[in-house]
Amino acid sequence: MRLIQFKDAQGVKAALADDTDQVSVIEVVGGTYALVMMAVQHGMSLTHLIQQHLGNQVLSYQDLIESQRLLPPLTHPDAAHCLVSGTGLTHLGSADTRDAMHAKMNQDEASLSDSMRMFKMGLEGGRPAAGGIGVQPEWFYKGDGGCVVAPERPLPVPGSARDAGEESELVGLYVIAPDATPVRVGFAVGNEFSDHVTERVNYLWLAHSKLRACSFGPEIVIGELPSDLQGESRIVRGGKVLWTRPFVTGEANMAHTLANLEHHHFKYAGFRRPGDVHVHFFGTSTLSFADGVRTQEGDRFEISLQGFGRPLRNPIGPQPADMFTAVRTIV
Repeated sequence: MRLIQFKDAQGVKAALADDTDQVSVIEVVGGTYALVMMAVQHGMSLTHLIQQHLGNQVLSYQDLIESQRLLPPLTHPDAAHCLVSGTGLTHLGSADTRDAMHAKMNQDEASLSDSMRMFKMGLEGGRPAAGGIGVQPEWFYKGDGGCVVAPERPLPVPGSARDAGEESELVGLYVIAPDATPVRVGFAVGNEFSDHVTERVNYLWLAHSKLRACSFGPEIVIGELPSDLQGESRIVRGGKVLWTRPFVTGEANMAHTLANLEHHHFKYAGFRRPGDVHVHFFGTSTLSFADGVRTQEGDRFEISLQGFGRPLRNPIGPQPADMFTAVRTIV
């Protein structure tokens, strides 16, 4: 089952999507978030609840895009109660990249970079037996819901940015139940959108490279996923494909299990605040930056994943001058 969200005269609503241009509106104001909270509070299956409230109204998917009514597939009514985070060094990558990593990891431990040590730890301890706890991954905080850009809308580039590159990722979407239990709503395609030039200067600048806009959707997949997911990432410039590369994700292509990544995020009580939404990026192994691509204003990212419906598309917006000057003292 796949859902989208859109703006309606009554507020935010969700709709059931399929492989046609038609979406079936779910007659619950508040969209996916309201549906999840209703399901949790009444102890119901989300799928069953959706079927109960499926109305007769059918809309054109394309019309929602063109009228700029399309939203990310899960949002919180208060953006401050949506936390965006992610994990890195999680994916095995292509066969040749993996072989190169293994060759490096056969070196003396002292000669390995911190990033390579982290990757090695994930390979050796990121897939614990069911119910066990594995090694913790690299982790980063990106921002609150205010940094999330709707599908089809431009990704803003901060004035301080040195790069504006895509990161094609699987995204986990969660709501914290009233009893503080994290509830996984589903998964979406994501573009984590990072500054790779800044990141490559020094890995300790990773956080600076991550505090910027991102996007996910346009659809959320409800339910379990295949372990092997195949996708494609593209950059379009001036109506022509500038760069394209396939990518893989899912547990079969990761050093960590999803359960292990989820555990090490939600083990902190501050991330189990009832009612909050969590958007968690699971990492990638494919970057246009690694192929020497430098993006520019107007380029459009297109990221698709088999079984996830329409691709996630976002153009790159302008890069304004940095308006921040200094902190003001109040006495």
